[in-house]
Formats: sequence, C-alpha cells, structure tokens
Amino acid sequence: MNYNDYKACIDACLQCVAVCNHCAASCLQEDNLPMMTKCVQLDLECAAICIAAAQLMSLGSNKMVFACRLCADICEACANECAKHDTDHCRECATVCLSCAKMCRQM
Repeated sequence: MNYNDYKACIDACLQCVAVCNHCAASCLQEDNLPMMTKCVQLDLECAAICIAAAQLMSLGSNKMVFACRLCADICEACANECAKHDTDHCRECATVCLSCAKMCRQM
C-alpha cells in the first residue's frame, strides 16, 4: 500500500484539520465563550489526531490503522459537540468530522 491507496482518507483528514482549526478560532470569537470551551478543546484534539493520521498514512506506517481508529473516535466526539451549537462554523465542522470519521473507519 502507498500514498495513492490512502489518498481519499488523507484528503479527508487534512480537510478536517482546516475546518476544525477554523471552528476553534471562530468559537473563540463567540459571545458566550464558556459555553464553547469543550468545542474548542475537541476541535484542537481533532485537528491534532487528523494531522497525525494523515502523516502516518502518507508514510505507509503499519501503525496508521491505530491512528485512524483513534481519529474516527475523536472526530465523532467533535461532531457530537459541534452539533450542540447553532453556528455555521460548528455545523460545517460536524459534517466534515463525520465524513472524516467514516473514511477513517474504512481503513
């Protein structure tokens, strides 16, 4: 297996990194910041594991399966938290996180 075999999942992970970072930054601008702290935390965790999973897949690591499983779990947790907030950035983040989780579960 090589990079091309994992490209769709790598792309999903990298998109998730960007959207989670955007969501975290946008949450920090919300009026009720204390309500958004869990969302920001999960956005940052999700971005971190997504970049790690993408890197391991691009390296063809035999440990990427474990990273992808953890990535899917954190993506789902982030999506669930984002779904609690009625903002455009959280809705987009929830959608992208669920898509990424689905791709990672297929690895």
